[in-house]
Amino acid sequence: MSYNRREFLQHLGFGALQLGVISAIPASAWAASLQYGQLPRSSPEAQGMSAKGILDFVSAVEAEKLNLHSMMILRQGKVVAEGWWAPYAPDLKHTLYSLSKSFTSSAIGLAVAEGKIKVDDKVVSFFPNDKPATISANLAAMRIKDLLTMSTGHDKDSTPSLRDGKDNNWVKAFLSLPVEHEPGTFFVYNSGATYMLSAIIQKVTGKTLLEYLTPRLFEPLAIEGMDWETDPNGINTGGWGLRVKTEDIAKFGQLYLQKGQWNGKQILPQTWVDEATRSHIQSKGGARKQEENDWLQGYGYQFWRCRHDGYRGDGAYGQYCIVLPKEDLVIAITSETSNMQAVLDHVWDNILQSVKATGVPSDKEQQAELQKKITTLALPLTAGKPTSELTAKLHGKSFSISDNDLKINKISFEFDKGWCLFRLKDDKGEHLVVNGLGNWKIGMTDLSTLPLKLVLTPVPGEKLTKIACNGAWIDDSTFEMTWRFIETAHYETVSCKFTGDSMQVEFKRSLAILNNTKDARPILSGKMLNS
Repeated sequence: MSYNRREFLQHLGFGALQLGVISAIPASAWAASLQYGQLPRSSPEAQGMSAKGILDFVSAVEAEKLNLHSMMILRQGKVVAEGWWAPYAPDLKHTLYSLSKSFTSSAIGLAVAEGKIKVDDKVVSFFPNDKPATISANLAAMRIKDLLTMSTGHDKDSTPSLRDGKDNNWVKAFLSLPVEHEPGTFFVYNSGATYMLSAIIQKVTGKTLLEYLTPRLFEPLAIEGMDWETDPNGINTGGWGLRVKTEDIAKFGQLYLQKGQWNGKQILPQTWVDEATRSHIQSKGGARKQEENDWLQGYGYQFWRCRHDGYRGDGAYGQYCIVLPKEDLVIAITSETSNMQAVLDHVWDNILQSVKATGVPSDKEQQAELQKKITTLALPLTAGKPTSELTAKLHGKSFSISDNDLKINKISFEFDKGWCLFRLKDDKGEHLVVNGLGNWKIGMTDLSTLPLKLVLTPVPGEKLTKIACNGAWIDDSTFEMTWRFIETAHYETVSCKFTGDSMQVEFKRSLAILNNTKDARPILSGKMLNS
């Protein structure tokens, strides 16, 4: 079956106009033309920063291949620089991982302000039907504050025990764990603790964390389209799983910088902002000595303290909301990096250093260079040629795939100018992936064989995933595709190697590439069908 135009556009899901735009120019240029969002814009110099420092930051993270997806820098409440590395774009949400925790903390602050809870309330008091028959002294002593400060008393992160529990009751699983240390005395990073904060919010309000925050935080900040992963019983995961846009991260940081005020209204109590962002316990992490280590500056209420008297929310693989009150500076970053400290080092060495105590003279040449750079940001396409001698032979052909654990039984290809259609059939049906040749093609996929996230918890109601794809012939017999799941931090490479009428297909997810580990999925073998 050929890939007709209607099927092509329905699969892409965004319409012909966006397809043309995103294929022709990087997402950053598109962002600049749309001026997406509500925050005011300005030049760096007008807000007391040098364009050169920001340009040096971008150059440094690219030189070290730290794989940033987006950045937004606010000084004195105005966006002075923003950019998205194509195919990431300003209108796309991004999985925040543990940066979600800081939003969960904010919900607790709001519930405290409304008199629904107190930080000294005991955790077991909220769940009489889920507590164990015998309650240890340490479990009995555990407070909401201990959940907030990652000092529950557990010896290790409780999250795996929650996810792997037999009856899918994460609250019960958490309360059943041994509490080896006195709560409030022992720090261990514990996403399960944050999940319990979400469960408490749902218990006392009758609303999910997302529902509770929507009118109180998201709507006042004009944050729209957000979603949050859930446990098997519909409780938002709390410690991970929130998706918002880059500008939404920046707004959240600006709210905290403004001590909880937004447009003249007190959204969060100032006392909560102060308590949440100060150090309550000595944190752990990183390999450097304390004065050089941003994981050893102390931990607040789901916020890390930073060097330079700042604080941040952060998430796995480089999702950041950095607030530097003395400099009146907020920095939002999304990425997929294996070196989170390196990103922070470049923030301090370049962005922070670009802030000047006195007026910054206008430098039109530097401004132009920065603007050119941030409006042409792009992640690398698959390296190779757009065509091969095999292209004509493979066009419209299908391969029967040998039995495999992924239940994939058939793969086919169609090539045309500027794109390749990859069809995959498994036990759930047929899945289509359109790959640009020399550009990104944006579409949707329902492929369930691909591990798109570090923690596999669902987004309620989500059946399709946004995807940006391109492919190239990396040698005369190997066609390789890069599939970026552009509302997550991750991507896949899919290599198809042809020998005569045979084919081998190898999947490799970015987490395996990043961590230099083997992908657990099998290499597929196939034979070309005659028809």
